[in-house]
Amino acid sequence: MAAVETIHVDGVWQAAVSGAQREVLDPADAKTLAVVAEGGVEDTDAAVAAARRAFDQGPWPGTPVAERAALLRRVAELLQRDRETVALIESRDTGKTLEEGRVDVDDVTNAFRYFADLAAGESAGRVIDAGTPDVHSVVVHEPVGVCAMITPWNYPLLQASWKIAPALVAGNTFVIKPSEVTPLSTVHLVRLLAEAGLPAGVANLVTGTGDPVGARLSEHPDVDLISFTGGLISGTKVAQAAAPTVKKVALELGGKNPNVVFADACATAEGFDTAVDQALNAAFIHSGQVCSAGARLIIEESVRERFVAELARRAEKIKLGRGTEGGVECGPLVSAQQLDKTEAYVASALAEGALLRCGGKQPEPNEARPATGYFYLPTVLDQCHREMRVVREETFGPILTVESFQTEDEAVTLANDTEYGLAGAVWSADTARARRVAARLRHGTVWINDYHPYLPQAEWGGFGKSGVGRELGPAGLDEYRETKHVYENLRPSPVRWFAG
Repeated sequence: MAAVETIHVDGVWQAAVSGAQREVLDPADAKTLAVVAEGGVEDTDAAVAAARRAFDQGPWPGTPVAERAALLRRVAELLQRDRETVALIESRDTGKTLEEGRVDVDDVTNAFRYFADLAAGESAGRVIDAGTPDVHSVVVHEPVGVCAMITPWNYPLLQASWKIAPALVAGNTFVIKPSEVTPLSTVHLVRLLAEAGLPAGVANLVTGTGDPVGARLSEHPDVDLISFTGGLISGTKVAQAAAPTVKKVALELGGKNPNVVFADACATAEGFDTAVDQALNAAFIHSGQVCSAGARLIIEESVRERFVAELARRAEKIKLGRGTEGGVECGPLVSAQQLDKTEAYVASALAEGALLRCGGKQPEPNEARPATGYFYLPTVLDQCHREMRVVREETFGPILTVESFQTEDEAVTLANDTEYGLAGAVWSADTARARRVAARLRHGTVWINDYHPYLPQAEWGGFGKSGVGRELGPAGLDEYRETKHVYENLRPSPVRWFAG
């Protein structure tokens, strides 16, 4: 087989040193979608060395912020130029619908523009009043250095942009490792960075697996920061590997997110319809493969049966199929491994006493859903409790569990009874109650009477085992900067501390 050049080092596209390759599968039919280079330790070391040279000797860290911001805006324009192409790549690689792919491209575009505007609008530094006119004191920001980025398979392009845009505008260089399951849109994005005029060596890409590529990046002594988005187990390994070199670590490790619905939110026909519709959206968009998915419905007992019955009825009508086909509302799971995991979670829930209201199996194959595809029906599991694995653990599949409460305090206790703390929502027609409950929820993002929207100017991240650090917003830029205090004595004189 001819060499596949998806590794990008020092401005050059190349094959893996070992010559190894990997097939990327289309989750809709399990057929080969593309072949990519399978990088290893040698490729990773070469990429880090290129990033190190570009940072220590290259022009990028010293490039004026306005010029770095201008490059980000050019990348945004190129993304919009290639919108349909990139959306199709993302849809076919991840299984999500084409419309979701388009939304992702637009969100990535917005992220590049936001960080360009944020950095360009800042002052040169924060002047500190030292209490005397003889001292000029200022706090400035400088780039961290060489950044390693490991991104997940569910939103590969989006998660790459949340790291790349702030890292670049801050003046860093980087090496990125996308998931081996969905690397194709990241490859395209790195090509656009080069087209936009980014100097060679600033952006480096190694396609390959977490072990060895991700592991090597985590431990590498020439990496100054590692940003990881993915599962808890892998994130823990990243932090452990990074510890001996005391590099900066940012981790976004998912969530088990509560969607709390009070009865008063369902008091009118419109309110009921909206809450049910949003519960479907919270749980089943992208087949539930979303870190912030509202996979735990916590519903007031008085409306539970009516709400869950309607929810299950609508869930059964969700149209599954290949994401690029018109009319399809939900695509396949990303891999056979994810399908097996979903089946295992449902089986364990039923064994532990959950009541299956809909789904719970693979759909019958048809022209839109080949038998070899990784499809699973949207599944609603009623009568769940906190001792169940399916309630405690992040399933990352089209599974919605249902718990109930009778009092506000009970609702808050249930919602916070998780080791994660990424996101959650509260639904109520009582504004005071909704805000009161939102204030008590220990989650990094809380929606009131909505689910899933986010803003690039607002920080994203979680409490507890959902990780450390934040992406997006001003804090998302600060992750990629070091803070330096420069104290200048304008009239130096002897201190005379020592008599001699």
